[in-house]
Amino acid sequence: MLSKQILMIDDESDIQTVARIGLTIVGGWQVLTANSGREGIAQAKSHVLDAILLDVMMPDMDGVATLKALKADISTQSIPIIFLTAKSRAINRKELYALGAQGVIHKPFDPTTLSSQISGFLGWD
Repeated sequence: MLSKQILMIDDESDIQTVARIGLTIVGGWQVLTANSGREGIAQAKSHVLDAILLDVMMPDMDGVATLKALKADISTQSIPIIFLTAKSRAINRKELYALGAQGVIHKPFDPTTLSSQISGFLGWD
């Protein structure tokens, strides 16, 4: 089975590190990271990705604006996007799903189950 390639867009390096450890060790996946929405969009355009993990709250370009930009571009619109959020009450899950999100994972997340959560949202075996 080929390894999945995941892009994690999050402005917190500690969150990136924890996710990378869980996804590479437990999931056996390759993980790319971006510190901002703009950087993430550029990476999504230049790599073949199986999914994107996207933080909701980021400076400059938040997760919703990033998702909208990714969905508006023909080269990135088919990449499944799962949101990561620490603000469960501030974010309306229905709104995120209506915008095209495939799932929502709350922070703090368990790095040992992160790959199975993503697989569940995306229907991967």
